[in-house]
Amino acid sequence: MRDGTETIIGFARTVRAAGGPADTERVRAMLSALDHLDVLDPSDVYWAGRFTLCAGPDDLARYDRCFAAYFGGRTARSARRVPPPAVRRHMVVPGPRASAGEERATDVRLTTASGVEVLRNRDVTRLNAAERAEVHRLIALLSATAQRRRSRRFAPATGGRLDPGRTVREVLRRGGEISALRHRTHRTRPRRVVLLVDVSGSMSPYADALLRFAHAAVRAGGRSVEVFSVGTRLTRVTRELRHRDPDAAMAATSAAIPDWSGGTRLGAELKEFLDRFGQRGLARGAVVVIASDGWERGDAGLLGAQMARLHRLAHRVVWANPHKARPGYEPLTAGMAAALPHIDDFTAGHSLGALEELARVIGTSTGGKGR
Repeated sequence: MRDGTETIIGFARTVRAAGGPADTERVRAMLSALDHLDVLDPSDVYWAGRFTLCAGPDDLARYDRCFAAYFGGRTARSARRVPPPAVRRHMVVPGPRASAGEERATDVRLTTASGVEVLRNRDVTRLNAAERAEVHRLIALLSATAQRRRSRRFAPATGGRLDPGRTVREVLRRGGEISALRHRTHRTRPRRVVLLVDVSGSMSPYADALLRFAHAAVRAGGRSVEVFSVGTRLTRVTRELRHRDPDAAMAATSAAIPDWSGGTRLGAELKEFLDRFGQRGLARGAVVVIASDGWERGDAGLLGAQMARLHRLAHRVVWANPHKARPGYEPLTAGMAAALPHIDDFTAGHSLGALEELARVIGTSTGGKGR
């Protein structure tokens, strides 16, 4: 069934976004297995995916989390003891001109009933323990990777720019006979993503969710993603966030940040980042995301100057402010007002839906600069 196939492909994309080896061949193998099973039986779907979308024991825990999140928050390992997913049937009754022997067509849609939509737009500071755990699982599935950029290196191509070196070597191998022209094109490489997460006291209610978002970005983007915490000190936490398990990564990150819930010196910390890392290449041509409420206790003029400097270096500058979603919010604080002219995308970061939007903004940051 077409709807069932689209559901399975969507699930495979979720596994791949979470870092699983769900490539095209494995998806085809899962669909082929389900041709001999019941696609409406969650246990059949679970085991078909587990045998095809997992490459080793390290992938099983991630696969279980994806299955539970995608198919309504169920515990995947107990799939055989769970009732089948909700099924909605649409009956198409033949009209008066239809033949008497015409059978009724049935459109069966596989649906997932979960509370994801309810949690998507709820502020993370207003969640209970169970809801927060569910949102954390869903944040781990996000993929915040930028689109690829053109490299200076070349690769062979079937058309386009002529490759004189390969063409001449081919002619020499054939004794001077010109048989075919060789072409080349620019290679592509992942565009770097840099996240600066404010962990000051005013941002402490949102810092955990934003750092979990950064963990998902590191897991999805690999070496092309760098993460720093800013407050009264600049701390590079990329290595701590490379742990596969989100809770272990958060524990290591929390231990590495000495100024958690402290003050805010965004201008000074941004200057230190640009002097130590950004000017040397880390911010050059990158998508730089600053997650902060803009409460600057230092010199707002310094923050504005450093934001202008960052804007000249980076491909795009994205600012995520959790307070932006509040009714009647205006960027009137001194720090936010100083930074705003140098921001390309201004988003919120207060909920799962806002973080999904932030991931989309990072992934589509390809145009020219502009607010």
